Amino acid sequence: MDSIEVTKVSTAVLVAGIAYFLTGLIGANLIHPERPAKPAIEIKGGETETAAAPAAETALAPIGPLLASADPAVGGATFKKLCTACHTANEGGKAGIGPNLYGVVGGPHAHAESFNYSAGLKAKTGPWTYDELNEWLHKPSSYVQGTRMTFVGISNDKSRADVIAYLRSLSATPVPLPPAK
Repeated sequence: MDSIEVTKVSTAVLVAGIAYFLTGLIGANLIHPERPAKPAIEIKGGETETAAAPAAETALAPIGPLLASADPAVGGATFKKLCTACHTANEGGKAGIGPNLYGVVGGPHAHAESFNYSAGLKAKTGPWTYDELNEWLHKPSSYVQGTRMTFVGISNDKSRADVIAYLRSLSATPVPLPPAK
């Protein structure tokens, strides 16, 4: 193609785009839809839908009894499936998208010094207890407002306990299990 044909084609495309834009603009200014005050067809016998009140969050099951029967091997498989895309778990391992989780149970909330935690997680004080890990793994966004962790959570109590048991095993000196009341 020589340059005059390229110019003709690009001009045609440009003119078509401008015509499309102007047609849409004129059409939007000519038509002003109005909603009717009442529906044109009334359906008798139908119940009006009421906005469902958000379900109150139920309290989590106590973690102690769940940990007593938890299986770290199953938790390791669940961890591998759900968590390894973002986290590493080996001793001295580098952070990925999320921090390395070796020694997280009993460690401080922002335990990996080289990782850039969200302000909400940095504000949490004290160690990661079993109850706190249970809440975090259930729904991270509820436990820490403004967390950068986009993980939805683990809703199944048994699976969550298995993962916590696995995380507990990632330590030279695992934190003792809570009483199974």
